[in-house]
Amino acid sequence: MLFLYNLIVLFASQVIKILAIFSPKMKLFVDGRKEVFSKIREKIAFSDKTIWFHAASLGEYEQGLPVIEKIKIEYPNHKIVVTFFSPSGYEVRKNNTVADATVYLPLDTKSNAKKFIKAVNPELVFFIKYEYWPNYLNELKKLQIKTYLISGIFREKQAFFKWYGGFYRNALKTFDYFFVQNDSSKKLLQSVGFNNVKVSGDTRFDRVVSILERDNSLDFIEQFKNNQTTIVIGSSWPKDENLLVQYINNASENVKFIIAPHNIKSEQIQELKNSISKKTILFSDVQTGRDLSLHDYDIFIIDTIGILTKIYSYADIAYVGGGFGNPGVHNILEPATFGVPIVIGPNYSHFAEASALVNQQGCISISNQNELNDAFNLLLHNEDERHEKGHICSTFVQMNKGATAIILNHICNNS
Repeated sequence: MLFLYNLIVLFASQVIKILAIFSPKMKLFVDGRKEVFSKIREKIAFSDKTIWFHAASLGEYEQGLPVIEKIKIEYPNHKIVVTFFSPSGYEVRKNNTVADATVYLPLDTKSNAKKFIKAVNPELVFFIKYEYWPNYLNELKKLQIKTYLISGIFREKQAFFKWYGGFYRNALKTFDYFFVQNDSSKKLLQSVGFNNVKVSGDTRFDRVVSILERDNSLDFIEQFKNNQTTIVIGSSWPKDENLLVQYINNASENVKFIIAPHNIKSEQIQELKNSISKKTILFSDVQTGRDLSLHDYDIFIIDTIGILTKIYSYADIAYVGGGFGNPGVHNILEPATFGVPIVIGPNYSHFAEASALVNQQGCISISNQNELNDAFNLLLHNEDERHEKGHICSTFVQMNKGATAIILNHICNNS
């Protein structure tokens, strides 16, 4: 089976090179991997002690960040190497300050695995949430390098738990320990013979709790808000925006909206702006430095990345996008940690935190225009309801923090 897997990886590597001719994202994927080993040689000496963290993309990086930060404190003489599989993670966080070297993970071939692990020479390795690359894992096991999965989550439909899943289960045998998000993941692993597992919870809660300790102020948002009730719309997609624009265009004049779309390509931003009948300004307009009297505008479109988390601190109500697509809603924990009531689309069942907050009534799920209108109107016109739902959200986050401490306690006492 491993032979067949390696053939598939080899074939995929050639297909990706062809796709890179036509796709900017695939070009980043290919070109970025050409520089991996030169960057490692530049940043990591063979004599350095290192710890390696692998994240599939941006979400997994943010999830692992609390552990990375604590590991740096516990292991001050080690260098940190962070790898990404996806361009959408690497390109956003390639200049992070927490890692000594941040690179793409070379494709999972035997030769790449041997070369990369030899170059990095890690003492500890952490895979965040998922991604199980057999050649890398086999090489780590062969070299007896301690390897951990953190914030892992498993579902019954995965191949690990099927009759034909022997090859995939073998990949799991290479891990020294699993730190999983919930009891169901632990029971699934135990059902196929893995007892080296602990329910630690989700490190994302530690990540969002830490947000409260930093300065989240943004002068231009404060000027725009001007002490008025504000709805922040984060990571919206066109299917979300079709409903939201209808509401915005008919909303009362004493409500302001901040929209941070998932896709910030200029043509789509302009299309969104043109669909709104109220006085609208873009973040890129603010960057010109002109005095724009921000308080005079009703709608603020954020056509940049990296500031949405801080913007949520100004929200009275949040709408988090993605819930009309697959796999579903984006990160709701960031507005939740600020005690903001949340509205989302109908596709959220794959996200435990969204399901929990809908059940606890801190978050409202809507499926159509009428339900969106009712949800916003309820939260705008019933201040007690708005505050109660916000309190449910912030309490939920606080009650679920602590995963990082569990992981670090085990690592420090067993390594």
